[in-house]
Amino acid sequence: MTMLSVQGLEVFYGASQALFGVSLDISEGEVVALMGRNGMGKTTTINSILGLVRPRAGSITFAGRKVAGMQPHRIARLGLGLVPEGRRCFPNLTVTENLVAAARGGAWTLDRVIKLFPRLGERRSQYANTLSGGEQQMLAIGRALMTNPALLVLDEATEGLAPVIRRDIWSAIRALKEAGQSILVVDKTLSELLPVADRCFVLEKGVTVFEGPPDALTPEFQDRYLGV
Repeated sequence: MTMLSVQGLEVFYGASQALFGVSLDISEGEVVALMGRNGMGKTTTINSILGLVRPRAGSITFAGRKVAGMQPHRIARLGLGLVPEGRRCFPNLTVTENLVAAARGGAWTLDRVIKLFPRLGERRSQYANTLSGGEQQMLAIGRALMTNPALLVLDEATEGLAPVIRRDIWSAIRALKEAGQSILVVDKTLSELLPVADRCFVLEKGVTVFEGPPDALTPEFQDRYLGV
């Protein structure tokens, strides 16, 4: 069953067009990778899904509701959980306070999040601004899970993190996939992203240039559209 459907999305910033008919979809229990170089429209696509940007054309359907133009908080209440680029934890709240701040009832509880990320349990009483970047990313993921989302959106899941922390994050994402969590993930580390993705969408200058399984992304295609 399709959980999220984006069709023909067009977005403008003033007179400049950023997205040109972008389409993607995610089914229940699926992990979808949204890929492309910097500035190709990934974050604009995510912001449109979240209601932070209003599309000029196209449709966005989430959880059976047409959400294009809907207020962000209303979309979130339908079951969309965001782990934003840059983490954006509440700096002057403790780890526990960050986790429970937006909690909603469901399978994801404080104990379950700490089981997924034991480091957070060790630092429950620390303020978020005292954590390392990797620990803040774990906290941001845990905070989103505490909303018990139908769809988890990870924008730049492991950017700028140390290798050992990246390994822990990807291990958690694999665990979430095994548990049946639907995920839309943006990341540049192809060696770690492709093995966990069921399907990939690649954007180039605001246009969807690829949709398909990870093993269909040839080295030549990766070099052309995903290389540095």
